[in-house]
Amino acid sequence: MLWKKMEQYYQQQLLCLCKNVHPANQKAKEESRHRWDKIAKPLYGLGLLEDLIVKIAAMGETGDVCLDRKGIVVFCADNGVVAEGVTQTDSSVTAVVTENFARGIASVNQMASVAGADVLPVDIGVAADILEPGVRRCKIARGTKNLRREPAMTMEQTLAAIHEGIQIAGGMKDAGYQILAVGEMGIGNTTTGSAIASVMLGEKPEKVTGRGAGLSEEGLERKIQVIREAIALHQPKPEEPLLTLACLGGFDIAGMCGLMLGGAIYRIPVVLDGMISVAAALVAKKICPFVTDYLLASHAGREPACSLGLEQLGLEPLIHGRLALGEGTGAALLFPLLDMAEAVYQQNSTFEDIQIKAYEKFE
Repeated sequence: MLWKKMEQYYQQQLLCLCKNVHPANQKAKEESRHRWDKIAKPLYGLGLLEDLIVKIAAMGETGDVCLDRKGIVVFCADNGVVAEGVTQTDSSVTAVVTENFARGIASVNQMASVAGADVLPVDIGVAADILEPGVRRCKIARGTKNLRREPAMTMEQTLAAIHEGIQIAGGMKDAGYQILAVGEMGIGNTTTGSAIASVMLGEKPEKVTGRGAGLSEEGLERKIQVIREAIALHQPKPEEPLLTLACLGGFDIAGMCGLMLGGAIYRIPVVLDGMISVAAALVAKKICPFVTDYLLASHAGREPACSLGLEQLGLEPLIHGRLALGEGTGAALLFPLLDMAEAVYQQNSTFEDIQIKAYEKFE
């Protein structure tokens, strides 16, 4: 009962923070759509890419879209549920990869370099000390508790992690970033992400849970059973998003949730990555329904909860590549596609320019 009262109190705090969030601007959306229609090419010829540029225009309240400065925020944290044998590797890997982000030698760094994006690694809950320069240090705790035996986070920790994400979004907007993407690193976080997705989607754990970084059949069954037992222990409900996040989630998921809320607050697009970011988005939407106006889907990941969650969010991914790497790598793939669409949008001749009759709309 006390948890539920705390949930209501903290949710009210977040609702106050999100009170200035409004739906994306309809006038800018119409202006952008009209601009596409004048470009000398078949109507809707670039399909979803056109729709994404229109959506971005609506977020920024102007038909003039610019995506020159891009950032990928990678939230790094450890998860106590690793003690249940749900992963191939131990938690020490989280710290190693977090420092690799700062050194520029992880997978997302290579992809971001090609895409012209900066990578910001965030230590929001890594169990080890992270000393590498270039990592933003906002450690809430040294990893979460074991969700199978107790709530993963306290409500205070959950709220603190969400606020860190919101502050990062605001700071990057002030620094001139025009589009952000979320990524994560944390051994065990496909378990936490699947557990949250199971609750928020109202689906059984076996329907939403995948093999993560590569579990055996026996390992997958163990993972599903751990999630099942955690949900039975905590009894979270979709209408209690903060409670669900606190009991089953991780600092990385809470931080991503905050970045998404910050995207809506500060009107900056946030690109989702894989299933774990989708789980965070499901929580964010429950806290602030307008948040999806500021989210873009990148890919339909290999984890089953990814496509199910995107459908629930009303977001359609462009990329179907069976990706399951994390780190924000799938989100990085979307950036060059958006750059190409923006080039057509900004630079192509119009029907008027080349003095031919524009296409007519029949649907």
